[in-house]
Amino acid sequence: MSVREEIGEQPDVVRRAFEENRALIGTIAAAIRERDCEFVLIAARGTSDHAAIYGQYVLGARNGLPVALAAPSLVSRFGSRPRLRRALVVGISQSGGSPDVLAVVKEGREQGALTLALTNDASSDLAQAAEWAVDVGAGPERSIAATKTYTAELLALAMLSAALLGSTPGDVGALAALPARISGALAGEEAVARAAAARSDERNFVVLGRGYDYATAREWALKLKEMAGVFAEGYSSADFQHGPMAIVGADLPVLAIAPAGPLHAELVDLLRGLRSERDADVVVVTDTPDAVPGADSLPLEPGTPDWLDPLVAIVPAQLFAYHLALARGQDPETPRGLRKVTRTL
Repeated sequence: MSVREEIGEQPDVVRRAFEENRALIGTIAAAIRERDCEFVLIAARGTSDHAAIYGQYVLGARNGLPVALAAPSLVSRFGSRPRLRRALVVGISQSGGSPDVLAVVKEGREQGALTLALTNDASSDLAQAAEWAVDVGAGPERSIAATKTYTAELLALAMLSAALLGSTPGDVGALAALPARISGALAGEEAVARAAAARSDERNFVVLGRGYDYATAREWALKLKEMAGVFAEGYSSADFQHGPMAIVGADLPVLAIAPAGPLHAELVDLLRGLRSERDADVVVVTDTPDAVPGADSLPLEPGTPDWLDPLVAIVPAQLFAYHLALARGQDPETPRGLRKVTRTL
């Protein structure tokens, strides 16, 4: 199966995983509340680390939980034993085979912390090591560049946030609507392909997002590196203004995710300034067309709640990376020097 086919599977993946995992995630949420976990520590690598960033925002903003991203080598290489007894320790790994992520979860369980694995392999070492395990349900993903497994990880975290809040009808309805919204994003592929082809000669990109979509910016940048073989750096739009903005000019395309929501106006003002003051080439994923005059807009259907936007906004980003690879004569199926499973210590 090709990476483009796996991108196209995402509505079905989300629909199936939502139905299959609702009861289990509800039970896990009850266990978390009963244990009265004081904070969350998430261990992950690569694409799964970007899912962890989303988890940091969704569990922090909606559930009031302090969330830290683990430095797995502190456990696996330095032999450190951070105090985890009152934590929810989460390991996120598509394969469930990364030894350093596994080491963090094992350490949490040895200390009596509640441990949770989110993985696409229910028989993996990570799933077996954790007290609770969720098979994110993406099905076999053969392409090296992860797409549908990323979306499935985001869904599991979103469902956990909703379950911790009691799975209100509004949250359940918003989650159930995601497959249709992702299908809508896939329908915009023609515009995405045109925008990518127009930038086939570019070798460097900046990618901006903020809040929930900071994770999207980081993941878009990674997909550009993996599939298209270009250099791309993902930034929080706030951090970007603290120095990195100095590099932007007419020769450095700026890609951004700017859906409607509390951070929309601020990000749009920044992009307009980059266009007018620096003649920057801007491409923006947005549900408010023409928000940035002169920019290429990659359309999203309006109405997705901001906490679920990353599950939809990542789709045009994945398609952009795929079509940029084709326009550059790259094979998106065979990223140079990469394997499907990376086992870091």
